[in-house]
Amino acid sequence: VVESISPASGKVIAKVRQSTPQEASNAITEARKAWPQWASLPAPARGEIVRQIGDELRKNLRPLGQLVSLEMGKILPEGIGEVQEYIDICDYAVGLSRMIPGSIFPSERKDHALLEKWNPVGIVGVISAFNFPVA
Repeated sequence: VVESISPASGKVIAKVRQSTPQEASNAITEARKAWPQWASLPAPARGEIVRQIGDELRKNLRPLGQLVSLEMGKILPEGIGEVQEYIDICDYAVGLSRMIPGSIFPSERKDHALLEKWNPVGIVGVISAFNFPVA
């Protein structure tokens, strides 16, 4: 169990159980199982899911901002701003989902062309900066 201590007050504000290596491994295994279905969705459909995530963040902007502020010892506008930045990233990603670029290149073979196609990259892990936990 890890105690989250507010830098502003020095008080414990939460106790959080860390995942075990086995739980992390299980999560990766499940993500890999889900991967083919996710990758088969058209980009706009994946973008719609990202839009829904952004909408939920938007609905909870203030309480999430308060949580960031409390945990990181930031002033409230910074906590809210950090959550807003993530919402903005979601909005940007939604737009990109409808503009996935691709190029067609001439081929050395007669009556053939090369098509560049963008695909989801796969399962990733993210470690964010401690002082910008949402970003």
